[in-house]
Amino acid sequence: MSSTLFLVVLIAVVALAVVGLVIGLVALARKPKRGGPQVPGPQAAPTAPTDSAPQAPESATSAVTIDRPEASATRMQRLRQRLAGSQGALGRGLLALLSRDALDEDTWEAIEDTLLGADVGVGPTQELVERLRTRLRVEGEGSADPRTVLREELVALVDPSMDRALRVSGADGQPGVVLVVGVNGAGKTTTVGKIARILVAENHSVVLGAADTFRAAAVEQLATWGDRVGVEVVRGPEGSDPASVAFEAVKHGADAGVDTVVIDTAGRLQNKAGLMDELGKVKRVIEKQSPVTEVLLVLDATTGQNGMVQARVFSEVVDVTGIVLTKLDGSAKGGIVVAVQRELGVPVKLVGLGEGADDLAPFEPEAFVDAMLG
Repeated sequence: MSSTLFLVVLIAVVALAVVGLVIGLVALARKPKRGGPQVPGPQAAPTAPTDSAPQAPESATSAVTIDRPEASATRMQRLRQRLAGSQGALGRGLLALLSRDALDEDTWEAIEDTLLGADVGVGPTQELVERLRTRLRVEGEGSADPRTVLREELVALVDPSMDRALRVSGADGQPGVVLVVGVNGAGKTTTVGKIARILVAENHSVVLGAADTFRAAAVEQLATWGDRVGVEVVRGPEGSDPASVAFEAVKHGADAGVDTVVIDTAGRLQNKAGLMDELGKVKRVIEKQSPVTEVLLVLDATTGQNGMVQARVFSEVVDVTGIVLTKLDGSAKGGIVVAVQRELGVPVKLVGLGEGADDLAPFEPEAFVDAMLG
């Protein structure tokens, strides 16, 4: 019994020693050595940059690409060619009728119908037909050149004596102020942007005023036009007072010493009374800062007689000094040039013949007639 007990005790002692030795070795392994290198703990892996993560800009300001608008001469040459393609049918039709061997009453009625169909208007049509009949009768139907006679009478009808210069400069160091009016959809805001391009091409400094505050799209559109040619655009919060925005634009232009401030306006004709009151207010408020030197009415040439109604409405409240005819490139009838000038007694000063940035040019009566005759 004693030997068995001794053996059990010996085994227990050995087991305890082994356990103690293992525990000591583990503790020693975990204890850092003094004076030795510290084992760094686990480090977070660096985050790789992703496409969506913002990157540091190379410079504080980003370069803006500025367009170089076409010079007026280049623009006019291209627009004459386009005008000849869109309006030549009228001239060719008239020449074919006038070149007949005998100009009987049926022929003169056909000439009248052709002119009326081109939106020349009743009064100017009757006047032109009477002058053509008189000249061809006096000069002789056989000897007079129908093309020469027609050209001279059409030029006289379009009236080259009207002053078509844009008044874009002010007096006494003040900027010229161009107020652009017209219904929504006529191309008014686009026209403001294109006018800025024309002025920049002629080395004028320009500020644009986004006073069509009821259409956020119009404000953004105008800002885009300004960015493209490096022109400042003054705007206010959506729905703000248009007169206030216009006033601030003119004030900013005067303070900056620019040549011209061009103001875009609202064109909600369905609310006629409200729109007219608003336009009148805009003009009055602007003139507390600086005189308005030009009021341009933008008309869509494709609307024909509806455009005449619009012209009358706007001329009742603002002193329209010039007409801008847009969209004269497609199905538009060139006779509206004559009709609107007779209606308002003011000249067509600019014509737009396409959707390109430089498809707006000063109106030249003789070039217009030559393009019509082909």
